[in-house]
Amino acid sequence: QVQLAESGGDLVRPGESLRLSCAVSGLSLDYGTVGWFRQAPGKRRSGALCMDSKDGTSWYDDSVKGRYTISRDNAKNTVYLQMKNLKPEDTGTYYCAVVKYGGSWYVWEDYDYWGQGTQVTVSE
Repeated sequence: QVQLAESGGDLVRPGESLRLSCAVSGLSLDYGTVGWFRQAPGKRRSGALCMDSKDGTSWYDDSVKGRYTISRDNAKNTVYLQMKNLKPEDTGTYYCAVVKYGGSWYVWEDYDYWGQGTQVTVSE
């Protein structure tokens, strides 16, 4: 059974940093591409904020470029999202998801497996 477990969400102040983890079990990260998504309160889930593919390709939405860094530890089968200079608009539930290599990766619905999310709140 494939499971993705996000962790690391917290309440932080604007300008602070946070690292999220996505531990994957039942499936190797070699399967393909991992993406991170955010669902802000009262809004639909976003398109991918960033992604990391098994071939080393990564991509970032303009809204997070330069502030977010996605990385993977294949030995731990875990993907990380390092976030710095957080802003109130970064608030939301963060989800990781995995899609088979070569598949579409921008839209949430294209992914094969998803986690349950972790809450990030950026507020004074």
